[in-house]
Amino acid sequence: MKTKTHTDERVLALAEPIAEDLGLNIVRVRVMAGKRKTVQIMAERKSDGLMAVENCEALSRELSALMEVEDPISDAYILEVSSPGLDRPLTDLKDFETYEGYHAKIELDRLVEGRKRFRGVLAGVDGNDVDINLENEPDSTASIPFDWISEAKLQITDALIEAGQKAKDAAKLNTNTTPENGDT
Repeated sequence: MKTKTHTDERVLALAEPIAEDLGLNIVRVRVMAGKRKTVQIMAERKSDGLMAVENCEALSRELSALMEVEDPISDAYILEVSSPGLDRPLTDLKDFETYEGYHAKIELDRLVEGRKRFRGVLAGVDGNDVDINLENEPDSTASIPFDWISEAKLQITDALIEAGQKAKDAAKLNTNTTPENGDT
């Protein structure tokens, strides 16, 4: 789910090694049509799941140079590098473990029991299945094969906002307490 098209996959293949070198994880790649194509890359730091402007700039600069040479997109495009945001897409099986206990919306590529959309609280992962406690259906948990998921994202709640703020505060604290100039 990090990609949807072959073009997305080509861009991801270029972006992942660069992101790895920068200590980043690519969350999602989308090449979107419009007056001018947009190549949207969402990424986050591996260390804390955050993404600073400096991280976006570094990834954008390195990837722009490589894309000029490799030319995975023949038309003109705009490269947009950003954080996945608070209501981040869930694109990897590990995302469903990481965000267990948070509200999410899941859309499938097929009908299951007459529906394709599920909302509720993520309840973990069992093998390759994602468990979600269904909204407005007490005591009802759906177990969905990861391969059937076409889109999934977190829903913004007070708990998610609070967790995001705590992560930012912790990152600031770690940055402020890091010894400067190699001093220990």
